[in-house]
Amino acid sequence: MVLQAVNTFLVGGAVRDALLGYPAYERDWVVVGATPKQMLELGYQQVGKDFPVFLHPETKDECALARTERKSGHGYTGFAVHCDPSVTLEEDLLRRDLTINAMAQDTEGNITDPYGGQQDLADRVLRHVSDAFVEDPLRVLRTARFAARYAHLGFAVAPETLALMTEIVNQDELAHLPAERIWVELDRALGERNPEVFIEVLRDCGALAKLIPELDALFGVPQPEAHHPEIDSGVHTLMSLQQVVILSDAGDVRFAVLLHDLGKGVTPADELPRHIAHEFRGVKLVKAVCKRLKAPNQYRDLALKACEYHLHSHRAMELRGKTLLKLLTATDALRRPGRFEAFLLACEADARGRLGREEEPYPQANYLRKAREIALEITAVLFPGVEGRELGEAIAEERVRRLDELRGNAGQR
Repeated sequence: MVLQAVNTFLVGGAVRDALLGYPAYERDWVVVGATPKQMLELGYQQVGKDFPVFLHPETKDECALARTERKSGHGYTGFAVHCDPSVTLEEDLLRRDLTINAMAQDTEGNITDPYGGQQDLADRVLRHVSDAFVEDPLRVLRTARFAARYAHLGFAVAPETLALMTEIVNQDELAHLPAERIWVELDRALGERNPEVFIEVLRDCGALAKLIPELDALFGVPQPEAHHPEIDSGVHTLMSLQQVVILSDAGDVRFAVLLHDLGKGVTPADELPRHIAHEFRGVKLVKAVCKRLKAPNQYRDLALKACEYHLHSHRAMELRGKTLLKLLTATDALRRPGRFEAFLLACEADARGRLGREEEPYPQANYLRKAREIALEITAVLFPGVEGRELGEAIAEERVRRLDELRGNAGQR
């Protein structure tokens, strides 16, 4: 990629991940010494509204003109942008969040690294570039997400950077972040290899209590040791997140696991460590979180089902036919098998997210799959001449009878 009369540099994640030997999926470029007019004359398409960003005429890679930023308001958009051919590469890199994201590579492969990014890569440290880090509250979530992405490589947030993240939280800057932007970061973090680290870092700087207080409330809440050797409800949620990564890469499944036990955070103190009916108390909390974060309906619906019915899944083999049919109906198992499978994965992650139980089988899933097959076998064809309400009742009664047989057969084995 060559641009006449100006200098073009590969920047950000592509440089970082290449040096790590990590897969890179996006290539962003910064152009030094150019004007918007020059870019347009060379065939670039301008797409940036707040500052000049262009698409390369052939590769469609994003190319931004070098710029500096000055804080002018609250939130991650509260910046005055200065874009001019006189802005240097080092000045452009200075405005970036972390040193590992503040490196550039020219077309000959030479690295410009004015702020120690390569050393921090070697030391496995996520460190801010400058104290201007505190001017953008989105960097709290981004840094936590990078911690989740690279945790398996040994990366951790530098103490001084965590201190700045805490300062941002204490200044209530997170309140100025749009729900949509918070959701994007959360969803991306859940897709990482260690999403539980994202939650841990947000807790460490106080951000979790601001963004998802219902989740933060779980930490320190005890559970019966006989069922949960890890005891702490928050720790159990993080362990369940670790398990769902093994089971599924679907964002809605991981989100459901994240919220499945919110009801334990509001259990009356005199009932602890038991959590009777926590699955029902949690429904209201899940709805509140999804509304506040503007979660997509698909995520919201699965999270609600996992919250309300995960104990039914765990006790599937004990359920009478009538209750089992209600579970299949409530989880939409008969009409949407894919959604039902997502529910089962969330429940399995919950069951395995316990100390010493990580590799235990979850036979309830196959049992419920069999129950679904049995229920689907009972159709109107078996009841010739029966119509309307009577037909529906006949189908339901026969399904219950057959499901009771399944329960009886399971008990005999």
